[in-house]
Amino acid sequence: MPQTDFDVVVVGGGPAGSTAATLIAKEGHRVALLEKERFPRYQIGESLLPATVHGVCRLLDVTEDMEAAGFQVKRGGSFRWGTSPEPWNFLFALSPKLSGPTSYAYQVDRMTFDHILLKNAARHGVDVREESAALEAVRTGGRVTGVRYTDPDGHHRELSAFYVLDASGNTGRLHRAVGGIRHYSDFFKNLAVFGYFEGGKRLPGPDRGNILCAAFDEGWIWYIPLSDTLTSVGAVLNRDQAGRIQADREKTLLESIERCDIVRDYLSEATRVTEGTYGEIRVRKDYSYANSAFWAPGIALIGDAACFIDPVFSTGVHLATYGGLLAARSVNSVLAGDLPEERVFTEFESRYRREYAVFYEFLSAFYDMQVHEDSYFWKARKVTRAEGLGDMEAFTTLVGGAFSGEKALVDAETMTSKFATSSAELADAVARTGPARTETGERMSALFGPPVVGEVMEEMNRIQRRGVTGPETLEAPLLDGGLVPSPDGLRWVDPAVPAAESEAEAEAERPGA
Repeated sequence: MPQTDFDVVVVGGGPAGSTAATLIAKEGHRVALLEKERFPRYQIGESLLPATVHGVCRLLDVTEDMEAAGFQVKRGGSFRWGTSPEPWNFLFALSPKLSGPTSYAYQVDRMTFDHILLKNAARHGVDVREESAALEAVRTGGRVTGVRYTDPDGHHRELSAFYVLDASGNTGRLHRAVGGIRHYSDFFKNLAVFGYFEGGKRLPGPDRGNILCAAFDEGWIWYIPLSDTLTSVGAVLNRDQAGRIQADREKTLLESIERCDIVRDYLSEATRVTEGTYGEIRVRKDYSYANSAFWAPGIALIGDAACFIDPVFSTGVHLATYGGLLAARSVNSVLAGDLPEERVFTEFESRYRREYAVFYEFLSAFYDMQVHEDSYFWKARKVTRAEGLGDMEAFTTLVGGAFSGEKALVDAETMTSKFATSSAELADAVARTGPARTETGERMSALFGPPVVGEVMEEMNRIQRRGVTGPETLEAPLLDGGLVPSPDGLRWVDPAVPAAESEAEAEAERPGA
């Protein structure tokens, strides 16, 4: 290989970029990360999924940082959607792949969360360069071989690399180097207008950290509790409301809240934040899209540079970090000489598109607000093709970000003792789902009944205990003829090659072995 400044240059320091950069640096490769802003910086997308918190964040070694940040715990979601006038809840614990001590996520202040991931990348040896805006990809022949950018002083610089990963978001231009076209969905073309409120009400007890999504006649509203007092509130409206939003953002948001009775009630004693970072009423164009190509020789797209899906199930950070993980495995495998580029990046793109497509198909059905919520659960089972799962189990597996079935995303702690405590907590959760608490919006009891849910949760813990304490084995290929993650989750492995042999070869190739 020719000499380069770095093995990999990552453009963008958000969750996708920080994830990919860190996981590549962990394999001993030289990584530079270019970020156009200075962190911490504001970003929307505050509701995470368990697969990110307990899967990707565990691989990144930021679990303790996440716990120390004191983020609001999120055990599921609450919806006022469909033909039923009453809200209904789901718990992540109802998914066999998420039950146990990992059946929760966080609502996060993205300034803090993204900064945690970026600082962690630097801690793992990534050369992080903030206030450095990428200008264009550098090509040599038919391959991308680097990036031109401006440094903090405004000088033009250039870095050469074996790979460039574009995590620059939906407004970056670097994605054009892949040569594909950004295809926008005809169905999901919405605008979000949002702000922040102090003093909003909370769901009772352990449900207080749930995200609330409430439909009304013009769209839907998110209600995300970021702390005991601060709430992120946004109205998602059809693009035909663009003129109204442009004319008066605040008036549009407040009128939307007024038309949605449950959110209006929750904010009846609240005041809108009007100063500081959270004092601005912002607008986001939530057009769903996917690029026709996710990679080309020397470059790959991750995060919003690759695709974006409607935010009703908080999938933004999940898809971003998942894409970062897939790209890191592919780069690591090629740089180690394990597998050819074409094969690993075909695996990367196929898995990435599969995750996006499942959410897209499910959301297409979920936006039909004229049906009862039971049918949403049935649709989740259909699009995930979740054999052996009930409707609610399939639903929580999908919206928890665990549909891919990757051990790196859904594995629990390796200590068996954790499951005893977990079982007791879940049993308590089942008791709270009974008829006596229907006034809180929990409607699971009407769907399944506490005894049935309890049996499901108990079996989930048995299944997960076997997966955690059993022998270390490779996963089955997700795609026909495809690759599987290495036991440490950082590279791809040909399932035809025994795991022990593959690990031994990789160890022999590492520096100092």
